[in-house]
Amino acid sequence: MMTPRERRAALADPVACLERMMEIRSFEDRIKELFAEGVVHGTTHTCQGQEAVSVGIAKVLEPADQVCCTYRGHGHALALGLTLDAVLGEIMGRTTGAVGGVGGSMHLCDRSVGLLPTSAIVGAGIPIAVGAALASSMTGDGSVALALFGDGATNIGAFHEGLNLAAIWRLPVVFVCENNVYGEYSRFDRTTPIEDLAERGRAYAIPSEIVDGQSLDAVVGAVEHAVERARAGGGPTFLECKTYRYSGHSRADAATYRPEGELDRWLARDPLSLYAQQLVGLGVLDDAKVAALRKAVDDRVNECVERTKAAEPATVESMFRNVGGR
Repeated sequence: MMTPRERRAALADPVACLERMMEIRSFEDRIKELFAEGVVHGTTHTCQGQEAVSVGIAKVLEPADQVCCTYRGHGHALALGLTLDAVLGEIMGRTTGAVGGVGGSMHLCDRSVGLLPTSAIVGAGIPIAVGAALASSMTGDGSVALALFGDGATNIGAFHEGLNLAAIWRLPVVFVCENNVYGEYSRFDRTTPIEDLAERGRAYAIPSEIVDGQSLDAVVGAVEHAVERARAGGGPTFLECKTYRYSGHSRADAATYRPEGELDRWLARDPLSLYAQQLVGLGVLDDAKVAALRKAVDDRVNECVERTKAAEPATVESMFRNVGGR
């Protein structure tokens, strides 16, 4: 089994990028099933449809860079290199989890690949990423911080405070908004008076760009430019990745509030299908190899589920293992 850093490095191969996006999709589909079976407790938020953003970011960043993301973080964790066992173990409360099964779905972390603890508070990762960028600026270690958040987070104070401070101090931070059309159960146009959130980045004199969040290449290109600017001392960048979540907000949300036909329009631009078609068109893969890759990924996820079900559950004592010197 590859280490998180080896999994991260594998993204240099285009086929590995497609495989990782397939892995995220298959994993998230199984999480929904496991929740319905009562195996996953508490709550969980999946990211089907947003895989190109996760993999595009992971393909560009270095392990020493630091990433702050939200409660919808399974895809980001897997893209950055966390293993299936580490992520599923955490979600299912097993000792095999990334933090021993005590964090759950919304609190994933692995410092070896730069993933800071994910946050259940909307927009909370923004000021943390700014702080990480400030530390990098002060130490001169050359690392970059990246904050991931949804469209709803752009309406809270931490967003504006974070962007303002980053702009004033020209910090090496990249702000990536995954505009997936919905803030929890509310459609974007019912909560926000502008169509393009990139305008909010420009209001703080931060170079800002609208990115096709369904295109892996578009995400990679935009993140590459932003990271290069940050490392060169050019300060922050704001990227609005327009994407869509195919599932509901959380748990058993069937997303019945969607307008008729909206989901179908976004499914027509599924990031997995778009990238698979691209690789087939380039002669890198053919349809049979794409199907075989998908089956191999599904089998790998199912095997992980069985291993994790059999793994040792975290105990109440586990919660105190890293607290108070225990």
